[in-house]
Amino acid sequence: GLGLVLYVYLHFVMLSQLFVGRAAWDSFVSLARSPLVLVFDVVLFAGLIIHGLNGFRVALNGFGVGVRQQKVIFYGLMAVAAVTLLVCAVLIFTI
Repeated sequence: GLGLVLYVYLHFVMLSQLFVGRAAWDSFVSLARSPLVLVFDVVLFAGLIIHGLNGFRVALNGFGVGVRQQKVIFYGLMAVAAVTLLVCAVLIFTI
């Protein structure tokens, strides 16, 4: 949660560069395309996809669906998360 708050704060600070002028915005764009920032984007997406899919599993269990197969559902959803994360990481670094 703290990471998301920090990310949103930094996002607003970076977007405020639009008010400064074109040179500041171009500097921001070059920073946003740096490998370090892209790695943080992948980490943020990993947290979102893993948390979301695990929340879906917990919701299913709350409704009584798949209670006995919790481990199988967990590993299946984490496999889906891993594949999705891999595809998105490739897209983040190539586009």
